[in-house]
Amino acid sequence: MLQRWFLLLVSFIAATVCLTGAEKSGNRAQTFDWPQWQGPQRTAISQEKGLLSTWPKEKGPELVWTAHGLGGGFSTPSVAAGRIFGVSYRGDDEMVWALEEATGKEIWKTRIAKANRSIGHGEGSRSTPTVDGELLYALGVSGDLVCLETVTGKERWHILLTAKEFGGGIPGWGYSESPLVDGDKLIATPGGKTATLVALDKKTGNLIWKAQVPQGDGAQYSSTIFSEVDGQRQYIQFLRGGVVGVAANDGKFLWRYDHPHNGTANCSTPLFSESCVFAASDYGTGGGLAKLSRNGDGIQSEEVYFTKKMKNHHGGMVLVDGYLYGADGGQLCCLEFKTGNVQWEEGKAGKGSIMYADGHLYYRNEGGAIILIEANPTRYVEKSRFRQPERSKSPAWAHPVIANGKLYIADQDILLCYEIKQK
Repeated sequence: MLQRWFLLLVSFIAATVCLTGAEKSGNRAQTFDWPQWQGPQRTAISQEKGLLSTWPKEKGPELVWTAHGLGGGFSTPSVAAGRIFGVSYRGDDEMVWALEEATGKEIWKTRIAKANRSIGHGEGSRSTPTVDGELLYALGVSGDLVCLETVTGKERWHILLTAKEFGGGIPGWGYSESPLVDGDKLIATPGGKTATLVALDKKTGNLIWKAQVPQGDGAQYSSTIFSEVDGQRQYIQFLRGGVVGVAANDGKFLWRYDHPHNGTANCSTPLFSESCVFAASDYGTGGGLAKLSRNGDGIQSEEVYFTKKMKNHHGGMVLVDGYLYGADGGQLCCLEFKTGNVQWEEGKAGKGSIMYADGHLYYRNEGGAIILIEANPTRYVEKSRFRQPERSKSPAWAHPVIANGKLYIADQDILLCYEIKQK
């Protein structure tokens, strides 16, 4: 009997050690987390398979749980290592919080700033926390950039993008960028004249380099992506005056492409594929594709096409098998990526945010409907749609998220978790 209890104790200790190690390294048996803005590669694409191809009428898929009391804001959550992370206003405070992935129960909350209600659409935060193993990074509306421990919420470091060192200026609707982790660096966009983008040591917050864009572009509402062109690793960001690229190693300015920008708000994250960048904005503008190539020690950008048929506001776009899907004003549109040729347009979907998983587009109309659409470049095929319960009066601007067989829908003070895995 004693021997049996001893073996059970050893097994328990071993399992605990393995779990702790997995939490520290960010690894789990399930590998379909959504650890940052627009997913693992910032492409709005999930690699998960075996998801439902239709949903029950009206009610939609099974509602597993609803979390209440999260606070106001338009932040899209991230999911990693058994936890869900978000940013929001709670009373006079701007908070980062963590929930249990399985139940939606709150694990911790950490104040990062005073709630800045002078910002337009003052309901709260906009950015998505970025999870990197035992640490996460979040950006508040006023430029508070923080590093927190994922398990406890304890603050490791805290800087202000508007500090004199960076000279950043708060955009009209507040800082909305989701920080980018690349190796040992954390990339953020103060939007200052001498520090348009910055690279920080992700563990300490210490400055590695400042990237100065010659035109002195301010920050907007997009988030940075990384890419490589002819061996040159770079960061691509959509600023006030256009899309720019800077060298990853030292922040050297490389190129810019201005055609997709407008004078009000540039929001959508650019897309990169096969040495080409596609960026788009609304306010009557549209989107364009630029080809990037080596030019001596630098990179040059050359426009391939521009179209008015992808006036994408802040719902994002997704590239699937050579075709680009996203909101064009008040309708959903499909373009051929390399040519810009319109494949189809559909007004029934309306204006909304988008992601892709297992052959389908998950589309959230800003009025509240969640729609399942076949990723079909020849025609619009709507499979299912439903409306969430407890719908707020604010626009449904948080993007849909899929992680480990669950669909997450954030709506101001609540987060809903739906089961979409086939049984």
